[in-house]
Amino acid sequence: MALVLFVILLPYLLVPLYLVVNPVSIPMVTRYVTGQRVVRTNVPLDRVARVLPLTVIAAEDARFCSHSGVDWQSLRDIVSEAEDLEDLRGGSGITQQTVKNLFLWSGRSYVRKALELPLSLWTDLILPKRRVMEIYLNVAEWGPNGEFGVEAGARRAFNKSARDLTVREAALLAAILPNPVRRNAQRPGPAVSRLAGIYQARAASSGPLDACLRRARAP
Repeated sequence: MALVLFVILLPYLLVPLYLVVNPVSIPMVTRYVTGQRVVRTNVPLDRVARVLPLTVIAAEDARFCSHSGVDWQSLRDIVSEAEDLEDLRGGSGITQQTVKNLFLWSGRSYVRKALELPLSLWTDLILPKRRVMEIYLNVAEWGPNGEFGVEAGARRAFNKSARDLTVREAALLAAILPNPVRRNAQRPGPAVSRLAGIYQARAASSGPLDACLRRARAP
């Protein structure tokens, strides 16, 4: 029982460290342990094209700047429309996805969701929005062969640094985030191109989101 309690509480103890420590994700650790390829260069938010986090917010979590780690409104809408667990998709915002990447496992599970929600609230309480976004961009999987973080994703797709991404390139990277194994930003199909256009348009009118990311400076 003590071991189970320790495992549950450990993420809560680690989150404050991530104010200054750059974490690795569970998928990255899994690939390291199993001898698989991992490509990742951690970059601060100041070295990422300004449009990219705005586009990611437009794609993944429109209310990122206003909710407290969990977008309850979006979650309620999804739950009310879902017929079973398989329909509970698309309800995880950026903070929840960050928590899942850092501490939990993939797949749809009521147990995982029960662990994810309070930990997301705690993470939002401890870490500034800017730092949450910075961590997310650096641990998200952005390619089919162990490319983690936006720097590796940008170099794989466009052979350039994340700081040099154009508006269109940022939108294409945001569009492949749900499935970077099957979606390709370098050679986007019609669906990815269409999504990128939608996210690009949303990001173009995201002044308040930019203010949200600027208010809380990363350490």
